[in-house]
Amino acid sequence: MEKRTKMPKLAAAAAPEGGTRHQGLLDKDSMKGKRTQSNYEALGTAPMEEECFSDSMKTKLLSFKANRAKIRYANTYRLESHNKFRDYLVRDKAQAILTNKLQQAKYDGVSSPSLCASISEEILKAVKELDFDRYKYVVSVLIVEKAGQAISVASRCVWDVQRDTWVSAKCETETFIVLALVMACYYE
Repeated sequence: MEKRTKMPKLAAAAAPEGGTRHQGLLDKDSMKGKRTQSNYEALGTAPMEEECFSDSMKTKLLSFKANRAKIRYANTYRLESHNKFRDYLVRDKAQAILTNKLQQAKYDGVSSPSLCASISEEILKAVKELDFDRYKYVVSVLIVEKAGQAISVASRCVWDVQRDTWVSAKCETETFIVLALVMACYYE
């Protein structure tokens, strides 16, 4: 086993007149052939020898490392999902959530943003429970007070016409209209 020597600690070098002061830094030329201090030496500890592990401990350690290894799968080159997005199921779920949450509600401009967030989270959770594979979802909920005005809602994104789809659900009360939009984007 090789005997290691401790490196002396580097002190702050006094700067010559008109020069700069380097604290504990050496240039590359002065470091040639010198070994830097290891973490064990800096902490004053010695590295743990493998001999202190018993055979049973080694097998447990190896099995633990094997379980932590990331599982890798081969590419399937499959372009279609096994459980395709069915819009009628999502529309029914979203409509049921809107009517249950908003049957007796009145419009309030202050609480509307938090109500939109909670409804969209609930719809997203319900859609994820349907377990359509290879889809990512975007849920948008809009609450508009009824004041005799017209509404025009538009959204824009990159779209795969063959695989991506969307569903909307609407709930109308005496004081406001709620529009929920669920976009399902195919993800390979």
